[in-house]
Amino acid sequence: MIIDKEQNTSIITQEKATIVELVKKIEALYPKFKNDNIIVKLSSLGSISLQDVIEFLRLSNNHRAAKLTFVVVTDKISSTEIPEEIVVVPTVKEAFDIIEMEEMERDLEL
Repeated sequence: MIIDKEQNTSIITQEKATIVELVKKIEALYPKFKNDNIIVKLSSLGSISLQDVIEFLRLSNNHRAAKLTFVVVTDKISSTEIPEEIVVVPTVKEAFDIIEMEEMERDLEL
């Protein structure tokens, strides 16, 4: 797991471990980036299932409840399969676009 930080966004890149292990690591290290928007990059993993994405649902819901953005980046799963409660996009650029839009909505109190 690699953690990079850009302004108020933590970018977590997973290269080797399983999704379940990654979720456990993020939960363990959560105090470190609980005040940041979070992007989880799964681009380097071979295949991703819907169940893998759902592993992030609790983390995402808690983070979004704190008025912050949580985005998973992967192009290995169809967006039509993904529940609306979690944000999954194919590129990091789109993840930053989502963060920017949600920050504007929060500023406007929408």
